[in-house]
Amino acid sequence: MSIAASIAVALVALLHAWFLVLEMFLWDKPAGLKAFGQTLEAARASKVLAANQGLYNGFLAAGLLWGLFLGPAGSGVKVFFLLCVIVAGVYGAATASRKILFVQALPAAIALGLVLAS
Repeated sequence: MSIAASIAVALVALLHAWFLVLEMFLWDKPAGLKAFGQTLEAARASKVLAANQGLYNGFLAAGLLWGLFLGPAGSGVKVFFLLCVIVAGVYGAATASRKILFVQALPAAIALGLVLAS
């Protein structure tokens, strides 16, 4: 079960690394506009805020990778950062878009379940 947990944690980390790229570098580019369903004008107006959000997603990815790097000793680190991702996903779903619940919180919840079961 620990291999499945590690794969799930790595996938959540990769998702958040991708969110970093989308929010910091592609926010007002076609990929970012499509991913977040916004106009170029709205993206330009919120670009600095999106970059800040992207940085936070990068910290979540880094924390998850740190937990993976620590191996079995990193279970607590993985649990902490997965809980952070779940809270962020639930908050985002409640305040921005319900889609965030499925894209961010659900994968983290599955990974957390696997980590706790291993």
